[in-house]
Amino acid sequence: QVQLVESGGGVVQAGDSLTLSCTISGRDPVGVAMAWFRQAPGKQREFVAGISGLGENTQYSWLVKGRCTISRDNAKNTMTLQMSRLKPEDTAVFYCAALQGPELGFAFPMESAYPYWGQGTQITVSS
Repeated sequence: QVQLVESGGGVVQAGDSLTLSCTISGRDPVGVAMAWFRQAPGKQREFVAGISGLGENTQYSWLVKGRCTISRDNAKNTMTLQMSRLKPEDTAVFYCAALQGPELGFAFPMESAYPYWGQGTQITVSS
């Protein structure tokens, strides 16, 4: 069973940078594509960024492209999301998610494609 644990959330000022981490256990991380989603208060959970098992394929939401970098270190069973120039509208609970296989596939932005989820970590950006 895949288990995902996020860390790195917190309260920051607009314009600050923050890095989130997700630790995966229960599967060889090379065989699992992973992603970050976020859910703002009163809104649906939305795709932020995704990365294939070997890290050769990355995808970003237009909402964060240019401000975020997703990466992974399979030797450390860890995926990270580096965010810069944070805005108040980035305030949300950020979730780590994993697919069954190593490729992102065509359904990567869809929440329903991901069977494995972490508990989430809160990011609050104050203006």
